[in-house]
Amino acid sequence: MTTFNRKAEERKARRNLILNGALSVFKEQGIDGATMEQIATKAGFGTASLYYYFPKKEDVFSAIMVKGWKQLWDSCQETIESKNSPKEKFLNILNIISNHILKDRNLYSFLFAAPQYSIQYESEPWKEFQGKLYKTLEKLLENGMKIGEFPKIDSKLLFKAIGGSFHGILLMGNNQNSLTKTDIEKLFSRLLSTSASPHE
Repeated sequence: MTTFNRKAEERKARRNLILNGALSVFKEQGIDGATMEQIATKAGFGTASLYYYFPKKEDVFSAIMVKGWKQLWDSCQETIESKNSPKEKFLNILNIISNHILKDRNLYSFLFAAPQYSIQYESEPWKEFQGKLYKTLEKLLENGMKIGEFPKIDSKLLFKAIGGSFHGILLMGNNQNSLTKTDIEKLFSRLLSTSASPHE
């Protein structure tokens, strides 16, 4: 490994330490109550070092959000590009996401609770990845409806189903076992059945 690559890896490691520390502080103190000094202490850095990586608290928040949503989007690429049916792709993506949640509950519970936070930021770069993921899922649902893999339902159901699935996974107590695709399909099917029109 070259000196340049080694330094880049060191910077990445420090940045991740900061984000992990910030995540703990945000969850303990709330976004509004958290301070840069608390984040620096939790991460094991001096305040000056923290400001070198992130000029303000909003930048730390944004970096956490980007990290989580980018991980989800990147991990779904192989499935999205596969030749499976829309339903297979849809369920595989939900399975991938559920496994991410189970591996890092702190990060993803924070991610999905983010709309509740009152923090102000100039831009929302994580929405690039969030938006692409949601649009992909919505398109798969629409394509599945066209070929009879899904009941014809209101498009808003997609977000209810996804949100319900994620929320259900996050509330599964201390169960650390990965969910199978069958588990995801059952959970999603229940959500579909509650919103599908009885006439369709």
